[in-house]
Amino acid sequence: MLADLWRGLDLPSAALARVEFTGREPSLPSSFAVGTALQAAVGAASLAAAEAGAARTGPASRAARVQVALSDVLAECTGRFALDGRVPDPWDKLSGLYRCGADDAGWVRVHANFAHHRDAVLRLLGLPAGPATERAALAAALRGWKAEDFESAAAANGGVVAAVRSPAAWQAHPQAAAVAALPLVDLQPLGAAPAGPWPAPTSAPAGTPQPLQGMRVLDLTRILAGPVAGRTLAAYGAEVMLVNGPGLPNIENIADTSRGKLSVHLDLRSAAGRDTLRDLVRSCDVFLQGYRPGALEALGFGPAALAALRPGIVCVSLSAYGHEGPWSSRRGFDSLVQSATGLNVLEAAAFGQAEPRALPLQALDYGAAFLLAFGASAALLRQRQHGGSWLVRVALARVGHWLQGLGRVTDGPTAPKPDLDSTLEEEPSGFGTLRAAPHAARFDGVRCRWRRPSVPPGTHAAQWPAH
Repeated sequence: MLADLWRGLDLPSAALARVEFTGREPSLPSSFAVGTALQAAVGAASLAAAEAGAARTGPASRAARVQVALSDVLAECTGRFALDGRVPDPWDKLSGLYRCGADDAGWVRVHANFAHHRDAVLRLLGLPAGPATERAALAAALRGWKAEDFESAAAANGGVVAAVRSPAAWQAHPQAAAVAALPLVDLQPLGAAPAGPWPAPTSAPAGTPQPLQGMRVLDLTRILAGPVAGRTLAAYGAEVMLVNGPGLPNIENIADTSRGKLSVHLDLRSAAGRDTLRDLVRSCDVFLQGYRPGALEALGFGPAALAALRPGIVCVSLSAYGHEGPWSSRRGFDSLVQSATGLNVLEAAAFGQAEPRALPLQALDYGAAFLLAFGASAALLRQRQHGGSWLVRVALARVGHWLQGLGRVTDGPTAPKPDLDSTLEEEPSGFGTLRAAPHAARFDGVRCRWRRPSVPPGTHAAQWPAH
């Protein structure tokens, strides 16, 4: 898997000898090779960062060896964390699976973790908006709908919903062909630019490997895949600035996913906010974004505009269903993409159950996160060696397509859930004492560490620290 990822971006095959993987399937109660896929993605991200670290210090330098243990990958990708001893519930009470209409009308999965998405669904069903509405009311209202009809109506009205499809139904959908035609990690030139210099090293914790030290990353992402990608680049030494809007809602896992980052507020609806972001772009190396396709472009921050503003930039973009096809602008989250693309039906069949079954963790989110970080480091390496501005694109649905293509783990459904709590570590944060997993990769046997604790949005000024 790693070799395919690596060669897909034309990286030197000799580097593959410097990776050590430990652990084996079955790793989780799943019929899919979830653990191995995530392990390969972490391996790609960390190895690309190591290559970049060696390139910046000259031809005589030795690239670090990379070690990735499957148990460490699983610990990071469960997303389990605690704040002051409290484990937050990652789901809103209305999020989840619902049966529609008669037995043949199908199932839908609703994502209600953000209040505006929840309320859009409630209004569509004629139910009171707000937190008082219970699951039973939502379930009763959905009995009057067919799954795909409700999916379409929700998308048109600001809700985030997916109909649960069989693999055959997904393959018959025009978006499936568009997704299958995409590269897993799409790396494309954006235009000519001179090769940029590697930044001078900055201070780092003693003994901590920092292959991306001094690289500046603007992180305009939400929820999980994008923030974890930024967190991964921060673990490799990049200076990552998380940009939030002052009016945007957040969920509690921001305490986990913003480790290692500066955290600023910018109102991109205002001219002043957009001007400040342009100033930040002019001296950044990577622009990472996970908003719905076209949203930032409408504000003047599309890839072409960014490359004109900052020649040599690496633009990294996450989408739910890819940048081609009829669903290219559709909102989506990991759980919904699993449902829409047949993964939940295949998993249920492997467990001998009729009700759709989710994967045991957010595999599409975490897989996409590490592939985004992989693409970013690979593009930085290419830019410094050959010049140009570059665009990296990863889609959750394409990660799901990849996972399905890796084959099945026949004894996976009988695998026990691993006990991973012993791998969590405590650290101070701006949200309280945070207990969470460290990053899974090690360089020359040394675990990556973040230089900064996570802090609430708006803690820092919107300016880069001096190199």
